[in-house]
Amino acid sequence: MLMIRLARVGARKQPHYRVVVIEKDRARNGRSVEVVGTYNPRTSPASVDLKRERIDYWVSKGAQLSDRVGKLMAQQPAAAPVEAA
Repeated sequence: MLMIRLARVGARKQPHYRVVVIEKDRARNGRSVEVVGTYNPRTSPASVDLKRERIDYWVSKGAQLSDRVGKLMAQQPAAAPVEAA
């Protein structure tokens, strides 16, 4: 089963996270299938960069969001659809 969750990167006491698609039973920083965003809690306000199209694709394929990634998705408003002229 695939999960979309955070993988910690960055130096000690300076966390920075990647939002990754990964097998559920792999280690936190194990080999991921795809990196679909980043999260930096050290900025004010925290910076979140998510590839929503890719997250939606993986969710449609059966991937589950972790609790924290679900909260990050809820905090960041969805981009308005672009209309072709």
